Amino acid sequence: MHKEILQSPWLYELMAFHINLRETKVESSKAPALFDQFFLTFKDGKPSLTCELFDSIKIDIDLTCPICLDTVFDPVSLTCGHIFCYMCACSAASVSIVDGLKSAVTKQKCPLCRENAVYEGAVHLEELNILLGRRCPEYWEQRLHSERVERVKQIKEHWESQCRAFLGV
Repeated sequence: MHKEILQSPWLYELMAFHINLRETKVESSKAPALFDQFFLTFKDGKPSLTCELFDSIKIDIDLTCPICLDTVFDPVSLTCGHIFCYMCACSAASVSIVDGLKSAVTKQKCPLCRENAVYEGAVHLEELNILLGRRCPEYWEQRLHSERVERVKQIKEHWESQCRAFLGV
């Protein structure tokens, strides 16, 4: 159970939330000491979330997508705990971004651990997305542009197929 907690997407989101909150200009009361050791670090240009709990547990979460081998963009965590870019996860699940990960069939497996039925319960890591966007603005803008192009293409294909189905063509 302890391993599951440490690999939980909610822990990742809590860490990113605390870092985001700490970096805002908002004055707030001092956070508990438990949260003092949450950091976003870069090693060889690759980001990772680092956390030290109670001077005995160190967690280092790699934020590189194992599919595109780049910093995760619009990150999602599958139920097995692995983190991917949203578009990479959709591609691995053989679904379009319009249909989303929830539409993946249960036989689809995680590309890393090969566990079944991991897409339906995928969690978007919004706080992590905000944190990475703030820390890597140039990369984020470039990736946002390329992702928009692909999303527009897939949406156009989806609507064309829907129109053809509706018209019976």
